[in-house]
Amino acid sequence: MHILLVASAFNSLTQRVQAELRDHGHSVAVQLAHEEDPVREAVRRECPDLVVAPYLKTAIPRDVWSVHTCLVVHPGPVGDRGPSSLDWAVHEGADRWGVTVLQANAEMDAGDVWASVTCPLPPVGKSDLYRNEISDAAVEAVLLAVAHFASGTYTPAPQAPGAGCRPLFRQSLRRIDWRSDSTATVARKLRAADSQPGVLDELLGGEWFLHGGYPDYRLGGRPGDVVATRDGAICRATTDGAVWIPELRPRRAPGGPATFKLPATSALAGRLSAVPERPAPLHRGGDDDTWSEIGYREEAGTGFLSFSFRGGAMSTAQCQRLLRSYLFACSRPTSVLVVGGGRDFFANGIHLNVIEAAADPGAESWANINAMDDLVEAVLTTTDRLVVAALAGNAAAGGVMLALAADEVWCRAGAVFNPHYRLMGLYGSEYWTYTLPRRVGAPAADRLMRDALPVSSAAAHRLGLVDRVIPCAPQSFDSEVGALATRLAALPATQSRIHAKKEERDRVALAPYREAELDRMHRIFADPHHPYHRLRRAFVRKERPASATAVPRPPFPRG
Repeated sequence: MHILLVASAFNSLTQRVQAELRDHGHSVAVQLAHEEDPVREAVRRECPDLVVAPYLKTAIPRDVWSVHTCLVVHPGPVGDRGPSSLDWAVHEGADRWGVTVLQANAEMDAGDVWASVTCPLPPVGKSDLYRNEISDAAVEAVLLAVAHFASGTYTPAPQAPGAGCRPLFRQSLRRIDWRSDSTATVARKLRAADSQPGVLDELLGGEWFLHGGYPDYRLGGRPGDVVATRDGAICRATTDGAVWIPELRPRRAPGGPATFKLPATSALAGRLSAVPERPAPLHRGGDDDTWSEIGYREEAGTGFLSFSFRGGAMSTAQCQRLLRSYLFACSRPTSVLVVGGGRDFFANGIHLNVIEAAADPGAESWANINAMDDLVEAVLTTTDRLVVAALAGNAAAGGVMLALAADEVWCRAGAVFNPHYRLMGLYGSEYWTYTLPRRVGAPAADRLMRDALPVSSAAAHRLGLVDRVIPCAPQSFDSEVGALATRLAALPATQSRIHAKKEERDRVALAPYREAELDRMHRIFADPHHPYHRLRRAFVRKERPASATAVPRPPFPRG
């Protein structure tokens, strides 16, 4: 079938649905829309067999849904209705939830049900859940609904009348009372607001939206006070402990420009001079669960270097911290080193928000890309052990190339890859001109860069981008990777692979690849009129496009 996806943003779920539908043989067009007219125009242009809305903040026009079957993905179980479904679920501590695919009609979330899938809700942030458990359930539900529609014989089930629509989850419900709220309560409120919209609060003379929250029962102080910093985050005391808050966004002034998230210590620069830095030990013991962006552990002679950067973005400082940690991991007596793991994003490349906030964004872009290149080079030139990149979640741009620098790439089924730079107006670096053609061949590398389309885990495996796809729940990925890596380290062939790897590295000169890539990137960063700077600003500040746009579509016919 030919399917039109209508979405308010080309977000992670829209990308995954597009990629998975293509894997199932459908041709897919994507229309980004903030108003009704572009949706009408897209339907006239595409003549779709079916319209699917994976992520839509505005209603589908009546003259569209009354003529075409339009299926809307709602991140809640059957009977749940309203714009803040997942916020309410996390806030109330639900341990199971679901996704419903329903037919658009005149009443919000009240249409007939084409498919519904349940899923667990572990105690993690809302955006993490959305990209993992909710995404898994949503894709399963969409594929089931599309199959039902294609059969021509399925009758969707009407919803029970009289179901109430829960209201928008407003800031008045999110507000933290630092004088009485426990660590668990504060963490839950922060998790329910996570990436968006954040929790509005007063801090050090300003109004800020707090983003992300991780409990810590070893630290404390006067409730509400900032008692420590670490890896760009601040730690605020609660009544019975503390929480780590990695990012802040200043409240927008009336009539002022849009604000955006930054590492908390950057946002509060100049106001934290009396607050101590409390670094976490890199090499962790089994009972050390304090929050930090980077951690290292060993199991059965295998090293595991885990990292988790908010939104997958890696600033200059984060790249440098990860490089130091990687070099430490390489000093340990292991034959296999796993990089990544955990949950959610692997990496998405340079940190556009930090760059946008810099006094000289061009110079910061240059510093950031060089720091990324240093990290990738360190992985590429590791010759005394096998390096495995373990991708629990999505990766894009330089994050994909960081993974491709490893000897093996393993990913969880459901991860989405965007191995291109074009939509941000960049040529790209991170040795992609060496690693991508080496993996997939020059023609496929050119096509991936040119088409700039998301790639599913299954398609990535077929292309050769990844070596192993692990079909497991998000919570199980770490343990699955650990077992596989331990077996890899024990294989007799591993030592011979390490020896062969060193011989190959001695034959390839990497410097010319880096020099050629950085020459083109420097020209982009140094030119204030290059489209990259406009595209970066629009991305960071979430500026609405002048008109709704269609996402690039694959170059194959409908059918």
